[in-house]
Amino acid sequence: EVQLVESGGGLVQPGGSLRLSCAASGFTFSNYAFSWVRQAPGKGLDWVSCISRYGATSYHDSVKGRFTIFRDNAKNTLYLHMDSLEPEDTAVYYCAKQMTFCSGDYASRGQGTQVTVSS
Repeated sequence: EVQLVESGGGLVQPGGSLRLSCAASGFTFSNYAFSWVRQAPGKGLDWVSCISRYGATSYHDSVKGRFTIFRDNAKNTLYLHMDSLEPEDTAVYYCAKQMTFCSGDYASRGQGTQVTVSS
């Protein structure tokens, strides 16, 4: 069974940092690309960042320079390190597995982890 389990969310003050993790199981992690997407209250899914099988990355302009996506194939885990967090980053964050880099397919994703940026 394919499983993606996000963790690491929480409440953080503006300007703070968080590191999200996505633990994967049930498939060969190294064969897949991944994305992080987020959903703010009352809004649809928004793409945040993606990483290829080989470590190539891409970021939405709104998070470029603040967020870093990386993967550890030995641990079957995807990460999103977030610095300089802003209230506009408040959302449920999901990791999604994809056949191709930045494919825009988010159907296979986890249950999400809540990130709240507030003073």
